[in-house]
Amino acid sequence: ALVMIGQGVFFNLFFVSYILSPPTCHRFVGYLEEEAVKTYTHLLHDIDTAGSEVAKWSTAPAPELAINYWQLPPTATMRDVVLVIRADEACHSHVNHTFGSLTQSAPNPFRPMCDGPGGHELPPSMEILKPVRDDFTKSRN
Repeated sequence: ALVMIGQGVFFNLFFVSYILSPPTCHRFVGYLEEEAVKTYTHLLHDIDTAGSEVAKWSTAPAPELAINYWQLPPTATMRDVVLVIRADEACHSHVNHTFGSLTQSAPNPFRPMCDGPGGHELPPSMEILKPVRDDFTKSRN
């Protein structure tokens, strides 16, 4: 019950904060996402450290749900899942920090361009994440 009360209080405070200052809220979320990237980076280090509690994740098969959701190859491991989650968090951080810098009348720099072979191409504002996109593209082929 205490968790639900805390979530209710946070939701309402964040809602009001977003109405008052969307850029501040986007910055806040961007920083939270940065911390998530750091956390997943530490987890990857632990996975790669022989004898750690999670070292077995380097060879443990990824759950079918994760393979389907992230469009990973059937041979994906839990380490692969952590890698794609970390990349997703990095993307969220970049997007939120970008939105934190935009004026209210600025166009959305992340609007997908629909002329690529897969129906969507990475917008120019996301070229910083090109290596991540290339990794996802390779795993889908």
